[in-house]
Amino acid sequence: MGNVCCTIALVLAGFMTQVDGQTLPKFTKRILAKGLDNPWTIIYGPDHFLWITEAKGYRVLHMDPETGKVDTLLNATDMRNFPRYGSLKQGKDKDKPWPQGGMMGMALHPGLMKGEPFVFLAFIYDFEGKDREGDGHHPQDGGFYFKTKLVRFTYDAVAHRLQDPQTICDTIPQSNDHNGGRMLLAEMHGKSFLFYSVGDMGAGQFKNAGRPNHAQDPHVYEGKILRFNTAPDGDRDEGDAWVPNDNPFNTKNAQSAVWTIGHRNPQGLAKLTIHGKQLIYAAEHGPFSDDELNSIQKGKNYGHPLIIGYPDGNYNGLAAGVTDSSELPGYWNSTYPLIKNEQKMATTLNDYKPPMFSFYPTANDTLRNILASIRAGKSRDWVSLAPSGIDVYSYDAIPGWKNSLLVASLKQGKIIQLKLNDAGDRVLARHDYFKAEARYRAIAVSSDGTKIFAVTDNAEVTSGPSAEHHEAVDEKGAVIEWTYTP
Repeated sequence: MGNVCCTIALVLAGFMTQVDGQTLPKFTKRILAKGLDNPWTIIYGPDHFLWITEAKGYRVLHMDPETGKVDTLLNATDMRNFPRYGSLKQGKDKDKPWPQGGMMGMALHPGLMKGEPFVFLAFIYDFEGKDREGDGHHPQDGGFYFKTKLVRFTYDAVAHRLQDPQTICDTIPQSNDHNGGRMLLAEMHGKSFLFYSVGDMGAGQFKNAGRPNHAQDPHVYEGKILRFNTAPDGDRDEGDAWVPNDNPFNTKNAQSAVWTIGHRNPQGLAKLTIHGKQLIYAAEHGPFSDDELNSIQKGKNYGHPLIIGYPDGNYNGLAAGVTDSSELPGYWNSTYPLIKNEQKMATTLNDYKPPMFSFYPTANDTLRNILASIRAGKSRDWVSLAPSGIDVYSYDAIPGWKNSLLVASLKQGKIIQLKLNDAGDRVLARHDYFKAEARYRAIAVSSDGTKIFAVTDNAEVTSGPSAEHHEAVDEKGAVIEWTYTP
């Protein structure tokens, strides 16, 4: 299939070691494919095939994990109204960026092979413009404005294609930065619902520095996790038919898909069933530290941009970006608010819920040094994970792994295993696996728990929302399999 290539070489990817008294498992590694066009989502389906979306290729792929053979179930290129621009390094395209993502989230109905052959997709379909003039709702701010739609397709297993698209929602705002883009089906009270994560559009940083940040506004679908029905519920209004009647921010005059608020860039969603109850988790990016793992619960506020990571005060006197306020002279002229006191804010925000786990909480003085370097125009890196797709491990195959979360890292090129307690509400231990010069975008686990799959970006790093560097990537646009070796 085009530039996809399969290999049959097996490479030792792990070995028996002792960490915190625990013997880590051993895996063998196999490259199933290379050269996919920025794969975004990977799912191990109930048909024992891998389902993959290509962010820039706008395709849904169906891969046999035994042979690496791929079929294209959908080519949605003609479903977007903006072209595939050239490299952003080309001056002629500097004001025509590709959005962050493109064809992004996907979810398979649990009844896919049992009479409900529905596949849910999220893709950016409209470019509304850049730096448009203020109109009362969209101020002139230098930002990039796109829109995403969520669509339910029907899978024809005989013809090997997705067909009969039904639009669930086509008003989700998007940007060239912080679009979120992850999709999940989870069950509540015996019924499946569709969850979709939306970032804060990068509002407050880089070229979106002047764009208002709406993560705390429950009336705007930015910086939120949304919840939809998987089938229309019979409401007369066509738009409301896909919105559950018990969503927490519904009003007498309008129904809202908003489920939770206060998110920055949630690129991971996963569910874990413990004691008969499905728990939902989200992984999202912090600004200069404090990437978060959150337990997603109805109507809760996760703090952004008023609290970063734990409410421990490390961002007191700072902001989620480099601001240009009188208290903190800055660089971006950011719309991010100054955070005066995280601890106090945690007691005043309605329904605030702190992260279940925060990666790399960083001291206040270290953060100040980072921001000072940026304001001075100096290059400065910081320790963070940049978590993307996550999946749960709920099997007995790998000793010690049952009830774990697996987190794909964009920045550190590794898969993180987070062992949870019996209630699923606390992280007991962390172990890192599969280190490589790659950006792991998403992860999936086989139905018997013996294999772990991941997809990688085509670029090594994204600095800001759009700068790409391709040279040092070992496995570009790859599908990778690790098999547990007892």
